[in-house]
Amino acid sequence: MTKPTANANLFTALRANFPADLDAIAVETDNGLFYSWRDLERASAMIANLLDALDLEPGARIAVQVEKSVEAMLLYLATLRAGYVFLPLNTAYQSAEIAYFIGNAEPAVVVCTSGNAGWVGPIANATGTQHVFTLDDDRTGTLLEVAALCSDRHIVAQKSDDDLAAILYTSGTTGRSKGAMLTHRNLLSNAEVLKDYWGWRNAEDGGDVLIHALPIFHVHGLFVAIHGALLNGSKMLWFGRFDPSRIVARLPDATVFMGVPTLYVRLLAEPGLTKVAVRNMRLFVAGSAPLLIETFNEFRKRTGHTILERYGMSETAMLTSNPYRPVQGERRGGTVGFALPGVKLRVMSSGDGDGERDAERDAEREEQGGFSRECITDEIGNIEVNGPNVFAGYWRMPEKTREEFTADGYFKTGDVGKIDGLGYITIVGRSKDLIISGGYNVYPAEIEGYLNDMSGVAESAVVGVPHADFGEVGVAIVIAKAGATLDADAMLADLKSRLANFKIPKRCFVVAELPRNAMGKVQKALLREQHKALFSL
Repeated sequence: MTKPTANANLFTALRANFPADLDAIAVETDNGLFYSWRDLERASAMIANLLDALDLEPGARIAVQVEKSVEAMLLYLATLRAGYVFLPLNTAYQSAEIAYFIGNAEPAVVVCTSGNAGWVGPIANATGTQHVFTLDDDRTGTLLEVAALCSDRHIVAQKSDDDLAAILYTSGTTGRSKGAMLTHRNLLSNAEVLKDYWGWRNAEDGGDVLIHALPIFHVHGLFVAIHGALLNGSKMLWFGRFDPSRIVARLPDATVFMGVPTLYVRLLAEPGLTKVAVRNMRLFVAGSAPLLIETFNEFRKRTGHTILERYGMSETAMLTSNPYRPVQGERRGGTVGFALPGVKLRVMSSGDGDGERDAERDAEREEQGGFSRECITDEIGNIEVNGPNVFAGYWRMPEKTREEFTADGYFKTGDVGKIDGLGYITIVGRSKDLIISGGYNVYPAEIEGYLNDMSGVAESAVVGVPHADFGEVGVAIVIAKAGATLDADAMLADLKSRLANFKIPKRCFVVAELPRNAMGKVQKALLREQHKALFSL
């Protein structure tokens, strides 16, 4: 008799860790609603039965562009348990972007807000989508109306490790967005590693309570936060939108908070953020964008807590983390810690022109049969990774997938960084942000670090723009702190006393704000576009 194969469906693992008391509260929302673990089980089963009743093809995509709600999370869980592929879409996307994503992914089902159904529906229908439902953040919409008629019992679909669980489209800052294909194994392996590495506490150890204040169309909020809580059977305090005063008020009831750097800045603006308010907190995690060292230090001073910064991306989920346990080392501001267990991470030199010194070394490498080599300690290079969390490739882009993997199976992240003698990893920037000026490599993060340390500077961004003589030159865009007045020329003069001349931006602008995406990352592609004609070729 053949032994049945274990079900690798991610939902199976999440459901197995629900607490024994299914009537305990699983989610408490910011508008006073309570969902038990039994509610999560029953509601996800009903939506899964709705999807099954549509008689979809195996591997069908379920595209979702809705506002954050517990019901949206239930739709994600239902998609997993029914064995289909979840495709979350940023709520800020407009018609042209949605048309591209739907046309590229060809989802069998599209779920949108009722307010957007008038334009999303025709786009979906024009590309062959058979089913369009609505879902709003007030527990209304056709999806819930139909699901209410379905059974609340459901047999979880059998899936293998390598079956797709989700497709996440990259932000598309260079060219068309690419759909990163994530398997059940990718997501579960990462969640299990983080559960241990971040010391999630079960009920017997006092239990963790997570404040969930992130969007759920992105790795951080959808995978890291939700998977962490569900895999640990932990309660979530659910915020539909980030409200710093209300979140500070709930900190005494929680133990874990995850946020992007912008959220920490807004929390620090709240006078109620004190050591008393965070007396029960165990862990503050930051990611999705660089955390300024000033924010890192001020938060530690105000709260007594040291923020744990980590590093990941759509194609890989989490890759590195500062240590949680003191025995593993200290949490260092400005770094993203160590490679997570099971993740192989290396920094490789590409042989791009770093100046005269590296030209000699590159000549030696060429004689040895190639430019690529692993960087020495503290040497800047391209970050490449390998591990069970690394995605299966880009949706319908086999050539692009091949380009982004090395011959020995490492994914080229596109990030530039370095590893110090203790193994701490520092992200210097994106390879596409690298400025090659007069044959020299200029790393924007280095210059931004000096600018951010200047008196009166709140934040800065440095981008490269075309230049007739140098190929590219840097341009600095700076935000002043409240009440401060900045002199752009004086800041450039200050930089000249600290850095090599080829690194100095040719121009500096003081602005009110920097363009950001939904996760708080500065959109440097927009800044490059805005300033590309400064030194017209």
